[in-house]
Amino acid sequence: MTLLSRTEEMLLLMVCKLQDEAYGMQIRNEVKEVTGKLYSIGGIYVPLDRLVAKGFLKMEDVEASEDRMGRPRRRFTITAEGLSVLRETRQMELAMWDLPDTILKKMKLV
Repeated sequence: MTLLSRTEEMLLLMVCKLQDEAYGMQIRNEVKEVTGKLYSIGGIYVPLDRLVAKGFLKMEDVEASEDRMGRPRRRFTITAEGLSVLRETRQMELAMWDLPDTILKKMKLV
Protein backbone atom coordinates (compact mmCIF):
# COMPACT_ATOMS: atom_id res chain seq x y z
CA MET A 1 0.00 0.00 0.00
CA THR A 2 1.23 3.45 -0.93
CA LEU A 3 0.85 6.04 1.81
CA LEU A 4 0.11 9.61 0.81
CA SER A 5 0.97 12.66 2.85
CA ARG A 6 -2.07 14.69 3.90
CA THR A 7 -1.05 17.39 1.40
CA GLU A 8 -0.73 14.86 -1.43
CA GLU A 9 -4.15 13.42 -0.62
CA MET A 10 -5.70 16.88 -0.51
CA LEU A 11 -4.16 17.88 -3.85
CA LEU A 12 -5.28 14.68 -5.58
CA LEU A 13 -8.81 15.30 -4.30
CA MET A 14 -8.74 18.92 -5.50
CA VAL A 15 -7.64 17.80 -8.97
CA CYS A 16 -10.58 15.36 -9.01
CA LYS A 17 -12.94 18.10 -7.87
CA LEU A 18 -11.75 20.73 -10.37
CA GLN A 19 -11.43 18.32 -13.32
CA ASP A 20 -10.75 20.36 -16.50
CA GLU A 21 -10.06 23.47 -14.40
CA ALA A 22 -7.29 21.84 -12.33
CA TYR A 23 -4.63 24.49 -12.90
CA GLY A 24 -2.13 25.34 -10.17
CA MET A 25 -3.73 28.60 -9.08
CA GLN A 26 -7.26 27.17 -9.15
CA ILE A 27 -6.06 24.25 -7.03
CA ARG A 28 -4.45 26.71 -4.60
CA ASN A 29 -7.65 28.76 -4.41
CA GLU A 30 -9.80 25.65 -3.83
CA VAL A 31 -7.46 24.45 -1.07
CA LYS A 32 -7.81 27.86 0.62
CA GLU A 33 -11.60 27.70 0.25
CA VAL A 34 -11.80 24.24 1.83
CA THR A 35 -9.12 24.54 4.52
CA GLY A 36 -8.96 28.27 5.20
CA LYS A 37 -5.18 28.06 4.77
CA LEU A 38 -3.38 29.97 2.01
CA TYR A 39 -0.51 27.83 0.78
CA SER A 40 2.49 29.43 -0.92
CA ILE A 41 2.91 28.82 -4.63
CA GLY A 42 5.76 26.41 -3.84
CA GLY A 43 3.60 24.71 -1.23
CA ILE A 44 1.26 23.75 -4.06
CA TYR A 45 3.57 23.21 -7.04
CA VAL A 46 6.27 21.18 -5.27
CA PRO A 47 3.88 18.43 -4.12
CA LEU A 48 2.01 18.58 -7.47
CA ASP A 49 5.32 17.96 -9.25
CA ARG A 50 6.07 15.12 -6.80
CA LEU A 51 2.67 13.55 -7.61
CA VAL A 52 3.48 13.81 -11.32
CA ALA A 53 6.85 12.12 -10.72
CA LYS A 54 5.12 9.31 -8.80
CA GLY A 55 2.70 8.79 -11.71
CA PHE A 56 -0.41 9.83 -9.75
CA LEU A 57 -0.98 12.96 -11.81
CA LYS A 58 -0.39 13.94 -15.41
CA MET A 59 0.60 17.50 -16.25
CA GLU A 60 0.13 19.22 -19.58
CA ASP A 61 0.95 22.71 -20.75
CA VAL A 62 -2.12 24.47 -22.09
CA GLU A 63 -1.77 27.03 -24.84
CA ALA A 64 -0.33 30.39 -23.81
CA SER A 65 -2.51 33.47 -23.92
CA GLU A 66 -1.94 37.22 -24.06
CA ASP A 67 -3.37 37.77 -20.58
CA ARG A 68 -0.65 35.42 -19.26
CA MET A 69 2.06 37.27 -21.22
CA GLY A 70 2.69 34.27 -23.42
CA ARG A 71 3.21 31.78 -20.58
CA PRO A 72 1.42 28.45 -20.84
CA ARG A 73 -0.77 27.19 -18.00
CA ARG A 74 -0.14 23.81 -16.39
CA ARG A 75 -3.24 21.63 -16.12
CA PHE A 76 -3.24 18.54 -13.94
CA THR A 77 -5.30 15.38 -14.36
CA ILE A 78 -5.39 12.33 -12.15
CA THR A 79 -4.13 9.03 -13.54
CA ALA A 80 -5.56 5.56 -13.02
CA GLU A 81 -2.74 4.93 -10.53
CA GLY A 82 -3.65 8.15 -8.71
CA LEU A 83 -7.28 7.06 -8.45
CA SER A 84 -6.17 3.68 -7.15
CA VAL A 85 -4.00 5.18 -4.40
CA LEU A 86 -6.86 7.52 -3.41
CA ARG A 87 -9.21 4.53 -3.09
CA GLU A 88 -6.66 2.69 -0.94
CA THR A 89 -6.16 5.77 1.23
CA ARG A 90 -9.90 6.20 1.73
CA GLN A 91 -10.35 2.53 2.66
CA MET A 92 -7.47 2.74 5.14
CA GLU A 93 -8.88 5.90 6.75
CA LEU A 94 -12.37 4.40 7.02
CA ALA A 95 -10.87 1.30 8.65
CA MET A 96 -8.92 3.43 11.14
CA TRP A 97 -12.06 5.45 11.99
CA ASP A 98 -14.10 2.27 12.49
CA LEU A 99 -14.34 2.74 16.24
CA PRO A 100 -17.26 1.82 18.49
CA ASP A 101 -19.71 4.66 19.08
CA THR A 102 -18.93 4.53 22.79
CA ILE A 103 -15.28 5.43 22.12
CA LEU A 104 -16.17 8.10 19.56
CA LYS A 105 -18.59 9.72 22.00
CA LYS A 106 -16.21 9.40 24.96
CA MET A 107 -13.46 11.14 22.98
CA LYS A 108 -15.98 13.68 21.64
CA LEU A 109 -15.20 12.77 18.05
CA VAL A 110 -18.89 12.75 17.08
